[in-house]
Amino acid sequence: MSTPENGLVAIPRTVLSVAVGVIDTVERVVVGDDRVRTARRNAWEAVCADRARADRQDEVRRQVSQLKVGSSPRSRASQAAVGPSPERVARS
Repeated sequence: MSTPENGLVAIPRTVLSVAVGVIDTVERVVVGDDRVRTARRNAWEAVCADRARADRQDEVRRQVSQLKVGSSPRSRASQAAVGPSPERVARS
């Protein structure tokens, strides 16, 4: 009795295997071998995206560190009009 069950189970597996092979072949023909998505390629693209995001964050941090509150005449004038911040008064 196990032989017919194996036969019934083997048919869908065979059909699925052939279907996956056909889909893979069609994808390679349509998009080309160099553009087929793979796990390795997905991982490398994720690494590159992480590096690019880290570079952008570093650039923003550099730019923010170069900015100083009160460095321009306009900023100093507005700070003088408002008065010292509560933190500065508490520290004094």
